[in-house]
Amino acid sequence: MSPALQGGIVLVVTLLMLVSGIPVAFGLGAIALTFLVTFQGFDALHVVAETYWSGLDEFTLVAIPMFVMMGAAIGSSPAGKDLYEALDRWLYRLPGGLVVSNLGACAIFAALTGSSPACCAAIGKMGIPEMRKRGYPDEVATGSICAGGTLGILIPPSVTFILYGIATETSIGRLFIAGIVPGLMLTGFFMIWTVFAISRSGFKSHAEGFRYSWKEKFESVPKIAPFLLIIAGVMYALYGGIATPSEAAGVGAALCLILAIGIYRLWSPAQIWHILRDTMRESVMILTIIAAAVLFGYMLTSLYLTQTLAQGIADLHVNKWVLMFLINIFLLVCGFFIPPAAIILMTSPILLPIITAAGFDPIWFGVILTINMEIGLIHPPVGLNIYIVNAIAPDVPLAKVMWGTLPYVLCMFLAIIVLCFFPEIATWLPDHLMGPAKG
Repeated sequence: MSPALQGGIVLVVTLLMLVSGIPVAFGLGAIALTFLVTFQGFDALHVVAETYWSGLDEFTLVAIPMFVMMGAAIGSSPAGKDLYEALDRWLYRLPGGLVVSNLGACAIFAALTGSSPACCAAIGKMGIPEMRKRGYPDEVATGSICAGGTLGILIPPSVTFILYGIATETSIGRLFIAGIVPGLMLTGFFMIWTVFAISRSGFKSHAEGFRYSWKEKFESVPKIAPFLLIIAGVMYALYGGIATPSEAAGVGAALCLILAIGIYRLWSPAQIWHILRDTMRESVMILTIIAAAVLFGYMLTSLYLTQTLAQGIADLHVNKWVLMFLINIFLLVCGFFIPPAAIILMTSPILLPIITAAGFDPIWFGVILTINMEIGLIHPPVGLNIYIVNAIAPDVPLAKVMWGTLPYVLCMFLAIIVLCFFPEIATWLPDHLMGPAKG
């Protein structure tokens, strides 16, 4: 059987598995084992345990549970509520200021958690009821939170960048820095659209003459300032060469846990256990997917499927931007069905030699890939953020939530186009702070 035919069978079976609702880690592992035995016999099983273990035998992976713990500690406390209220007091005069406050809170919360679901849930629980209470349309209230939550995987620290760095053996520190300016740019696009849309509608969320005093504005700062200092400290440790991502993540997780306990009085063993339980649950899920994806990748390589696909794309002899357009379409379609972690771990090793051969920067491509993953998070059928928001506001029809996300999806497409025309938006800062990447 030819590699092309084998690849087609693997593709069909994998898609059926993913849309069936089977846990991704178990599904990938089962498919890898089945095809290894089918095409190479039972002798192929001798390397399964070693391959599975090698997927987890990586010091860099320590950063994942540490950043997850940061998110769990902040998400279990009222930090999101305080952050949201502080921004609202400073931005209330802006048209659509409450929505802009939510988007700003999502951007900052993203830097604390590195997790899109955590960001979406933490800010949404406070922001959606408040926006609806003040009369904002349901589409705006829910769509803005869905979109703002996606910033959790673009603005560093980002678990997505860690996975991409591991899968492609790319510098995680450089990826983190590369995500800063595009993350701020995308936040700006979201805010600009919101201000434009609300101004055009003439909607006002506050009564005429309403204002917060300077005292009320500054009263909102002390509780959130320590967490902002942690962000600054972790970023400085990473980008200043003081610590590795794993070391910086460990210190950041410890400080976030201490502050959550100290500021918000999370003293009880049950509350601390809740943080540790959530950390363990999400970390094990991610690490199991990583190990299964490594085994899946080994199966693809040993059957010469990745090599055949890469060669097939290379033989197209198309312009490199046509190639990038096709890759983006491929990633978008994958994002409609498959969670981001699985897409990155399955496709990055295949796509890396293709994009480098075409002359694209792998750091820049990591940012492009992540924005594609963001679109998948607010697009059905997977659309994780859509379902989180729908759980927060179950009386809002799912169709309304989806329509509310559409303008923000278009903003993400615009961000990808801008990055294609101006790749320096992603590459300048890491090159400036860490020196040009070594070829």
